[in-house]
Amino acid sequence: QVQLVESGGGLVQAGGSLRLSCAASGRTFSTYATGWFRQAPGKEREFVAAINWSGGSTYYADFVKGRFTISRDKAKNTVYLQMNSLKPEDTAVYYCAAAHWSVVTTSPNYWGQGTQVTVSS
Repeated sequence: QVQLVESGGGLVQAGGSLRLSCAASGRTFSTYATGWFRQAPGKEREFVAAINWSGGSTYYADFVKGRFTISRDKAKNTVYLQMNSLKPEDTAVYYCAAAHWSVVTTSPNYWGQGTQVTVSS
């Protein structure tokens, strides 16, 4: 089993930055890829970014390329999402998730509870 806890969300003005953290527990977490997803009110959950178990491979949705960076601290069992140049349309609940790399962008096995990000214009 893997448990995931997100933190770091909040209210920020457009153009600002936030760093989300996903702290994991569970002895198998180090073998999983980790992804970030988001869900805005009235919209479906969508993929944002993913990183493989070693941190050597990353993958981003087109709408965050150049603005968001995903990283991993294996010693701390924590994955981060650095979000820069935030836009009001980035407002959503952000979730981290864990799965094998082949399915982390589509059907993760484990989910956190989410953290709210609100970007004001």
